[in-house]
Amino acid sequence: MNYYPIYLNLMDKRAVVIGGGKVAERKIQGLMEARALITVVSPELTEKLHQYYKAGNITWKKKTFSAEDIKDAFLIIAAANDPEVSFAVKKAAAPNQLLNLADNPEESNFILPSVYKQGKLSMTVSTSGASPTLAKKIKQNLASQYGPEYRDYVDFLYDCRKWILQEITDSKLKKYLLSAITEREFVTSTNRQKDFKDLLDKWNQS
Repeated sequence: MNYYPIYLNLMDKRAVVIGGGKVAERKIQGLMEARALITVVSPELTEKLHQYYKAGNITWKKKTFSAEDIKDAFLIIAAANDPEVSFAVKKAAAPNQLLNLADNPEESNFILPSVYKQGKLSMTVSTSGASPTLAKKIKQNLASQYGPEYRDYVDFLYDCRKWILQEITDSKLKKYLLSAITEREFVTSTNRQKDFKDLLDKWNQS
């Protein structure tokens, strides 16, 4: 199957997760980071999910799945590890709802890639369901190449790019700066602001 890669803004969107085990827990952590409005439908919860519930991070329907649970959902994840439950969720979901069946990706209309994040830097790996194990190994390789230093570096790029676009009118200088700040020396720099000022000074003196 050919998938269309996309990043979704789930802030304040209703996401329903069916299941309260470890698989559901992993899915819910990602939804929490995206600031979705999360409802969990399950007779039981893991200890961590129970903590999320007590903290008000999720809504818990302590019950087995029924069709009305997903009536107003924007995104649905069936993670109960039960083929019968997955089938019921699939049958109840509307064509316009985003649906992921954790135990049956072929019957889903979206899948969740393996994700590696360092702050604003986010990289996803997918084998379109062919081998989640390979996707995990590639993610581990990315982690070894793009370490914690990229968290601050990408924050710097964000602020710096915004300043360049607002303050620099010379198109050649703008292009030069936007390219220069992506060079390796800025990744490893201990004073990126000074290095950026030096770039400006160098341009103005040329």
